Amino acid sequence: MSGVNEIRSAFLEYFAKNGHQVVESSPLVPRNDPTLMFTNAGMNQFKNVFTGLEKRDYDRAVTAQKVVRAGGKHNDLDNVGYTARHHTFFEMLGNFSFGDYFKERAIELAWNLITKEYGLPKERLIVTVYSEDDEAHALWKKVAGLSDSKIIRIPTSDNFWTMGDTGPCGPCSEIFYDHGDHIWGGPPGSAEEDGDRFIEIWNLVFMQYEQTPEGRFNLPRPSIDTGMGLERVAAVLQGVHDNYDIDLFRALISASVNATGVEADGAARSSHRVIADHLRSSCFLIADGVLPSNEGRGYVLRRIMRRGMRHAHLLGAREPLMWKLVPALIREMGRAYPELVRAEALITETLRLEETRFRKTLERGLGLLDTATADLSKGGELDGETAFKLYDTYGFPLDLTQDALRARGITVDTDGFATAMERQKAEARAAWAGSGESATDTVWFALKEKCGATEFLGYETEQAEGAVLALVADGKETDKLTAGQTGFVILNQTPFYGESGGQVGDTGVMKAAGVRLKVTETQKKADGLFIHAVTVEEGTVTVGLGVELVVDHSRRSHIRSNHSATHLLHEALREVLGSHVAQKGSLVTPDRLRFDFSHPKPIDDAELKQVEAIANEIILQNAPVDTRLMAVDEAIESGAMALFGEKYGEEVRVVSMGTALHGPKAGKTYSVELCGGTHVKRTGDIGLVRLVSEGAVAAGVRRLEALTGEAARAYLDEQDTRVREIASILKVGAGEITARVAQLLDERKRMEKELSEARKKLAMGGGASGGADQPREINGVKFLGRALDGIPAKDLKGMVDESRTALGSGIVVLISVSEDGKGSAVVGVSEDLTSRFSAVDLVRVASEALGGKGGGGRPDMAQAGGPDGSKAAEALAAIEAAIAG
Repeated sequence: MSGVNEIRSAFLEYFAKNGHQVVESSPLVPRNDPTLMFTNAGMNQFKNVFTGLEKRDYDRAVTAQKVVRAGGKHNDLDNVGYTARHHTFFEMLGNFSFGDYFKERAIELAWNLITKEYGLPKERLIVTVYSEDDEAHALWKKVAGLSDSKIIRIPTSDNFWTMGDTGPCGPCSEIFYDHGDHIWGGPPGSAEEDGDRFIEIWNLVFMQYEQTPEGRFNLPRPSIDTGMGLERVAAVLQGVHDNYDIDLFRALISASVNATGVEADGAARSSHRVIADHLRSSCFLIADGVLPSNEGRGYVLRRIMRRGMRHAHLLGAREPLMWKLVPALIREMGRAYPELVRAEALITETLRLEETRFRKTLERGLGLLDTATADLSKGGELDGETAFKLYDTYGFPLDLTQDALRARGITVDTDGFATAMERQKAEARAAWAGSGESATDTVWFALKEKCGATEFLGYETEQAEGAVLALVADGKETDKLTAGQTGFVILNQTPFYGESGGQVGDTGVMKAAGVRLKVTETQKKADGLFIHAVTVEEGTVTVGLGVELVVDHSRRSHIRSNHSATHLLHEALREVLGSHVAQKGSLVTPDRLRFDFSHPKPIDDAELKQVEAIANEIILQNAPVDTRLMAVDEAIESGAMALFGEKYGEEVRVVSMGTALHGPKAGKTYSVELCGGTHVKRTGDIGLVRLVSEGAVAAGVRRLEALTGEAARAYLDEQDTRVREIASILKVGAGEITARVAQLLDERKRMEKELSEARKKLAMGGGASGGADQPREINGVKFLGRALDGIPAKDLKGMVDESRTALGSGIVVLISVSEDGKGSAVVGVSEDLTSRFSAVDLVRVASEALGGKGGGGRPDMAQAGGPDGSKAAEALAAIEAAIAG
């Protein structure tokens, strides 16, 4: 029972048997403490439980917690590889009591575990207590039978734990293991306490007070928080003094040795250790959603990765190394932490990409550094301007410059570096001021410089906590927003997606004690600054306030479904219409999706049906949606499609989903696109996709609109209801509707034709106004003129032609009056009279009387109209007068 995995399991099982709830490790990115860069203790996830803000359905818990200490107050990065117990990543085993048992039970549980379950010899153990904690001192004597000499009182803060300036606090009791007198060092509290003989393996915190500005008071429900470093206790149980000699690290170092061909001892010892440690922290951070960048957590990850990669370079590795070691880590830790297995592709691709790029930077930077420091000797200092040039022009970070020069005893002028950095920012501000950007955005540029980029947590979670860094109202910074006010909130981290790439921003709420804000919109400004448009519903929000952040889950889920569906429709369109199809824009909202693409002509119904069917085939596969980080050029070369109008950096997120079932891509990944948006976990989460419209938006650009999931189902339900209602009205089955409607349309056409004929006969047979029923003779010419009601203008020519034929020789004039009061006139002149009278001239006379202008046609047939059909009689009279001469 000495392997790391066995030790961890035994710890969890022991406390589970003693009434504790086994709680999974929280992510390395804290969700409920915006003051922390990374989770650095087992109690982090229970902070709100200890303070009383949160109540859970258990009052005892046990965890094996992932911890990173490589940034902020707890930063062990520079020591890793050179000491026996420093790590950037480690596991903290802990048991917790939330107002249940207290000191005696905590001591009893701890002592029984390490002496009975783990079998550590009692004579090798000593403990410390806070100097004023007589109760703990007495309990160690009672429970463990330790003598006074084995219980050391410590008067300093080392044995008194506090959460902060205010909040829960209490005395500690630490358990130490004596590795033996062959190792230099003394017990805690002695002059030799910094030696390696006595090693702390477990810390028991007795949380019994609350510190307030007014003083320290007893908590009504004292609690327990403990922490045991897994790597330290494993070293003890495996009989080694060095954490890097335990089975877990031996396996990782062995993989590094096999990959480099360099032995683990001697000059290479530290490099192998750095690689093993940094591999763990890098992989776990990536699995928890952190990706390398030049800001915040991403920058810390990049420092860890690149430090490990530099040591791979020192070992002589000519190709990227760390990504090849991922399988070894997953073999050792994947069962306990399945998130490593789920994220293996992303981890591998991210490590390989970063090391490929870093090697170019490293070789170039080291060469430039050697030239710049050729005249410097031990004790010298590299000027800040040169260090900044290496950083700004060649991408060589300051900490890497310092690390590379440390072995030669050369320092760097960091003040000069900072001065050069500030000068560059001032130049950037001046350049931006003249760039033509809207003046209203000035505030965002200044806030980006002041606050830095916002850490986006939304790929992994929809709830977190954030610290308010700045507030904006009426275009200016302010120190508070009060109830009823609207404004903008800038946070250090956020799960709210900022509108970009066609995907709308998230909405939701921000909360704190007595404070509630409604988030109505989230946008990105100034290259990485997330701004949250808010309405303060309750209380006052101030700069520095910690707030709980909750994204509207239902809305985000619908957006994710619609966004993933656009990827599937994009590929389906290319499959059906051809590879010329390319995205020309999109809009992804909770309600529907809109997708614009290049195509020269309308899509017929059969093609639309095929596009929809293919997309739904992939949805039904319920395939995982995979995300990787890649270099943009490499991603595009591998087949990933870049989105229209998007700007990409050197690194991009590549989203892949589904397996192609048809054509040349059959059996391969169906959709692969560069995309920074949020997506479903599996294609089946989309539910289904339904196309609802297709049309043109510009020359050569078409637009699809579609619905997914519940919206698509509701749409289909509505359509089905309409079909059933129509079937009921028609008194046929749903499957007979088409035939019945076609039959009714045929009947309507026949009846309309019959009605038209009847109207014509009736009109020509009598009922005329403004003219006689029979032809009259005017100036020696037979004339037939009538004003008709209810006859469509389109029928007049045929009626005139028929009447003219029946008349033989003469002139026929028909004027119809429409329902809206307009008049239409048609004049027909028999061929033998066209030399005397022109139908065009006569119809213009009628048009003028109707209030119109002109008219057109041939000498034997012409048509015109006017807005005033009430003047039909006057129009006929005007034509008669024109004929009479």
